[in-house]
Amino acid sequence: MTALVIRALVEDEARALFTSLSDPGLVGRPLLGRPYATHAEGGEYRPDWTWVALRDGVVVARAALWGAPGDDEPKVLDWFDFAPGEREAGVRLLRAMPHREYEIMLPPGWRDDPAVRAAAEERIDAAREAGYRPLVERFRYLWTPACGLPERPGRLVFRPEPDDEVILDVLRGVEQGSLDAHARALLDTDGVEAAARDELEFLHWMPSPRDWWRVACTPDGETVGLQIPGRNPNGPVVGFIGVVAGQRGHGYAYDLLVECTHQLVGEGAREIAAATDLGNAPMAAHFARAGYPVVQHRYCMS
Repeated sequence: MTALVIRALVEDEARALFTSLSDPGLVGRPLLGRPYATHAEGGEYRPDWTWVALRDGVVVARAALWGAPGDDEPKVLDWFDFAPGEREAGVRLLRAMPHREYEIMLPPGWRDDPAVRAAAEERIDAAREAGYRPLVERFRYLWTPACGLPERPGRLVFRPEPDDEVILDVLRGVEQGSLDAHARALLDTDGVEAAARDELEFLHWMPSPRDWWRVACTPDGETVGLQIPGRNPNGPVVGFIGVVAGQRGHGYAYDLLVECTHQLVGEGAREIAAATDLGNAPMAAHFARAGYPVVQHRYCMS
């Protein structure tokens, strides 16, 4: 078999070469309906973060790391596939690239469709062979006005908080006992302080205004949690919903989600993306109650 060439791309070849590998579109980035294009073309990828494996000049495996236009490093590997019979090329490609968390986008009920499941599992198995390990599967939601705007419960007071130290203290309370798999992984290795600071860093990464952030309190002033409407490079999102450990058990996360939705709609949002772990049953129930439909799953590997 001809030797494999693995390399990153450059601008003048990136889109043509990357898209030369055919894909039935059952799983992965094609589900978003946004084709591959570089930042210079108005797309979402950098050529030097886009890699291919070529055999006789033909692309047999490809992978793209995603990051916002201003990022110094990529955030996630979210595009990976390979031609039939080229699993080894896919594994070698992943081993040669910088490692980032890998997210595979999947349709709801993906395990029930044999063709979809096979497409997903061939990527998962190749990534596992390359050193990745399953972390969590997540629901992805997309609210639109057709879903209806949920009524505010009216139990909490929401106030802006400009002091990051106050926000950080609330985040410390939220991270304790968190059901979020990413938070738990960081808690296990580095503790509450690191998890809280990592969350704060992500919140500042979002290009949405800092003055959107809201601390939630009971009418008598007890801190309940934090809700942060956001905007990522692709549009409005539920940036963060978190209830501090001492206030759990009252369903307050629903109140925070509803307030976040109202605030984003007030800022002109016509659709709102959100996500939570499949294992976070309370938060998944809140999204369902608030009228957020599941539009995708995401299978995350670390």
